[in-house]
Amino acid sequence: MRFDLEFENSYIPYSQTLAHDRRWRCMPQKKTKKLLVTGSTGQIGSELTLALRKKYGGDNVIAVGHQRKPSDTLLNSGPFEIVDVGNKESLQKIVEKYDVDTIYHLAALLSATGEQNPQLAWNLNMGSLYNILELARERGLTRIFWPSSIAVFGPTTPRNNTPQETIMIPGTMYGVTKVAGELLCNYYSAKYGVDVRGLRYPGIISSETPPGGGTTDYAVEIYYEAIKKKRYTCFVREDTVLPMMYMPDCLKSTIDLMEADPSKVKRHDSYNVAGMSFSAGELAAEITKHIPEFKCNYEPDFRQKIADSWPMSIDDSQARRDWGWKPSYNLTTMTKDMIQKLSKRFADGKL
Repeated sequence: MRFDLEFENSYIPYSQTLAHDRRWRCMPQKKTKKLLVTGSTGQIGSELTLALRKKYGGDNVIAVGHQRKPSDTLLNSGPFEIVDVGNKESLQKIVEKYDVDTIYHLAALLSATGEQNPQLAWNLNMGSLYNILELARERGLTRIFWPSSIAVFGPTTPRNNTPQETIMIPGTMYGVTKVAGELLCNYYSAKYGVDVRGLRYPGIISSETPPGGGTTDYAVEIYYEAIKKKRYTCFVREDTVLPMMYMPDCLKSTIDLMEADPSKVKRHDSYNVAGMSFSAGELAAEITKHIPEFKCNYEPDFRQKIADSWPMSIDDSQARRDWGWKPSYNLTTMTKDMIQKLSKRFADGKL
């Protein structure tokens, strides 16, 4: 009997998945059936769901949300279910109902919001991940995606060109859950053969969805306020430098990793991945090239301390080497695209 793993209609011999002493489960060849996206009403989840539906078909991607109201586009393009991801039985019912075999688990409480209620951040972030991994183990799901974050790093981590493997002592509960989550994902891969994959997302900037309570929200808000009011009060210092990524690159990196041959995926904790790094002042200056009258003031709040504990730039060479990661946008091209898209939305009364 032939035992292969298949994703995107491409067979990978089982023997090739044994790299790094991973104990991959032996299973018959199978095709991806249905995808499930948790956190589908969030900043990344909402756009990722639509991108996956465009690629795999609307009926094959089930969106899951809980508290935030889904957009009409999300509701009209495919199935949507309200599920408490902290409740394993509720999750299992949806997995069984749609015969789901691949999960993109994006539901989480982010850094700034998490500091307001660290106990909730731990319970939601870790409890939901554990439920997903247990379902993957019990049901033999094909693949799991779980995003980590640059929040895993802390004040003792090298801040310039932060390496893939380094000190991780975060200063936020969100960061603590991401470190613990990486270890848990790696454990389920090594012990049970769960094909779980992850990325350490930097700050994500989107022209379509508002930010969701993270420390890098200023890098999104500034564009919206520049279009609407021609001014913005930034909650970090002008010289604050953080790694960022434009949403199209975020979606590309996520899907590229999930479609990579198992033989090319060497890590099952999370890969460093980045697009660009710039200061808040450099971002404001770039926007001024398009909107000369734009003014930005700086009034740092509690989020400044979090930003100061995070990297200024990321070494993502292993992702580039292992599965060919390469970003398409820099600060200049991203800003041009953001201004064009947000200006049109504002003119249409949709911003």
